[in-house]
Amino acid sequence: MDRDFDNHMGAGGTVQGANGFLTVDLAALASNYGKLRSMVAPKRVAAVVKADAYGLGAVRVSLALQAEGCKQFFVANLMEALALQPALERDVQIFVLNGLQPGSETACARAGIFPVLNSVEQLRRWSSTADDLGRTLAAVLQFDTGMSRLGVAPDERPELARCLNACGNVEVLFLMSHLASADETDSEQNCGQLAEMLRIVDEFPGFDPCIANSGGIFLGPEYHGVLVRPGIALYGGRATDAADNPMQPVVKLEVAVIQTRIVPAGTSVGYGGAHLTSAPARLATVAAGYADGLPLSLSGRGAVYYEGQRLPIVGRVSMDSTTIDITALHEGALTLGSRVEVIGPNQTLEDIARDAGTISYEILTSLGHRYARTYC
Repeated sequence: MDRDFDNHMGAGGTVQGANGFLTVDLAALASNYGKLRSMVAPKRVAAVVKADAYGLGAVRVSLALQAEGCKQFFVANLMEALALQPALERDVQIFVLNGLQPGSETACARAGIFPVLNSVEQLRRWSSTADDLGRTLAAVLQFDTGMSRLGVAPDERPELARCLNACGNVEVLFLMSHLASADETDSEQNCGQLAEMLRIVDEFPGFDPCIANSGGIFLGPEYHGVLVRPGIALYGGRATDAADNPMQPVVKLEVAVIQTRIVPAGTSVGYGGAHLTSAPARLATVAAGYADGLPLSLSGRGAVYYEGQRLPIVGRVSMDSTTIDITALHEGALTLGSRVEVIGPNQTLEDIARDAGTISYEILTSLGHRYARTYC
């Protein structure tokens, strides 16, 4: 078990000043990677580590996956790639999903990082950089197959083909697209996007496709292409609407109690008096709020857990604290410093996302940096 924070350690292995405790289970992460690898073998499994590995620490996560044999990593922008690259082995490939902003091509090329080219303009700029450096540069071409977000649009494909033929100094590693409804196994959009990707492969012969994100892996081998690139599944999130989530949980979050009190009926709780007690109640305030990744939308809807008991959030979630109703617990069960479960055996990422009216991705990537982090 390894702790990663700037706080000084206190007696008993606690962290001086810490009110929240985030545990990242790297063994579970590695197990999830291994499971996905066995599902798609002999195809390669990359890892999406953008947004600081979905908030869990890109360097720590990538090193753990590299130890399991992962050699391809996807980030969102060049800044993320340049920050991650020094920690990894020289033969690792890092891909920049959003492509490159004008003026950053040379830095990317000199670092040996691979852009995902999303337009004819980006291809031309990458080719021009190759001319300037006097060498061939590798990249990935992304196509829009129905999501209308990133990639070369269908009506731009003829121009891209002409440009690609003229750019003899760009090596295309593979062709890429992104599934918009991969977590919905019965969605017709999945079949439509796959069919469109196969048409693109026919139009650009000699290049392999890459279309499967986390959900795409579970759609079947026809989606696996030359490479799959899971994100949320690696981190234990649900990537498919199948009955059970086959991935191991990676994240556990506990926060500390900072005060308890007994209040009579008719007591207002939180900003704006958003909650009014209907009977005498025992309340606890815990040391995490929306600045720590607990969405304001959990106000009056979400909960935390203690020894399997659901403790509802009452009143508005504040920036640094949240009030919970602990009346269901025996008196004295929670005191100053007691820890309650926010994410763990009793409440998954999907559970808290559902209560917040959002998705697990947002919960995970919003977890703040004020938690003492433990990697195990």
